[in-house]
Amino acid sequence: MKLILFGATGMVGSRIATEASARGHQVTAVSRSGQSPVPGVTTAAADVSDRAKVAELVAGADAVASACAPPRDGTNPQAPFLAMNQSLVEGVRAAGVRRLVVAGGAGSLEVAPGQALADQPGFPEAYLPEALAQRDVLTYLRTLDDDLDWTYVSPAPEIAPGQRTGRFRIGGDQLLTDDLHGGRISAEDYAVAFVDELEKDAHPRARMSVAY
Repeated sequence: MKLILFGATGMVGSRIATEASARGHQVTAVSRSGQSPVPGVTTAAADVSDRAKVAELVAGADAVASACAPPRDGTNPQAPFLAMNQSLVEGVRAAGVRRLVVAGGAGSLEVAPGQALADQPGFPEAYLPEALAQRDVLTYLRTLDDDLDWTYVSPAPEIAPGQRTGRFRIGGDQLLTDDLHGGRISAEDYAVAFVDELEKDAHPRARMSVAY
């Protein structure tokens, strides 16, 4: 698979690049700096807000992945992050690529029908702006009425560097919890599930979730 990955330098993006490359996929890691912490992958410099550059980079790809994060400069990230993702979608469309997989957030997962985690009392204030920004992207993807084959991949509420075990659960819109592990996933196992989805396309035009 020829894969173009945006946001390749972050915690999640670098692990997706590592996992996809290890499986033999042809990965181009895109970041503003044009650098990648993952050896052996092609790199490119671009701002995902430049839709013409996005279209140029993804032309001929089998799939596009995004692990871009909302701005973390203290300003409200909702509008700029949504605009960034709209630019990504428009660039992918312009290039004629049909498959887009997006690394999303956990705040929009449902703790009960119609009740999102981010709306619950006690949700950490420090994470709320980013959670709402990520939820806006999912809402936007769900409005698309063309044939773009997107998947939005929500992690467990707690995601951090850890071990690659290859053992986890896959869900949909509901928060996955259990008595032992609550809401956790390692970034490495999240990447396994993400690349599995790129290969299998098991959740077309839908959100999936991954947790222990």
